[in-house]
Amino acid sequence: MSFFVQKLSDKATVPTKGSALAAGYDLYAAAECTIPAHGKALVDTDLSIAVPQDTYGRIAPRSGLAAKYFIDVGAGVVDADYRGHVRVLLFNHGDSDFPVKVGDRVAQIILEKIATPPVILVENLEATVRGTGGFGSTGVHKHQE
Repeated sequence: MSFFVQKLSDKATVPTKGSALAAGYDLYAAAECTIPAHGKALVDTDLSIAVPQDTYGRIAPRSGLAAKYFIDVGAGVVDADYRGHVRVLLFNHGDSDFPVKVGDRVAQIILEKIATPPVILVENLEATVRGTGGFGSTGVHKHQE
């Protein structure tokens, strides 16, 4: 199983892992930009990638950017058959503009295994104990026995 990466410019940085057991590979900015306060922007990586079959790349926030600067990631799914330019959508939930410089680590990509079984239309689904309970239906506190 291999994770293939193509640099599209000399400003691109090959993804790296912060430690041997890190779940994700850090993604780096290849161009300067500013994420406006309470706004969003696309950050170029100048990379194309090929993730292994039966996986997808989930672009996720970096914990330090989230905790210190209120920077989050959106729209982060890279399918195994996508070969286009990888960009990172960053949201700034903070009160100050956030500058991004070339070479800054802006997100991480985590390769996750997926299952893609065929869709089967049925008249009824098997009943469960939970049933149709949705948002908040299981409560917040630990269930007492």
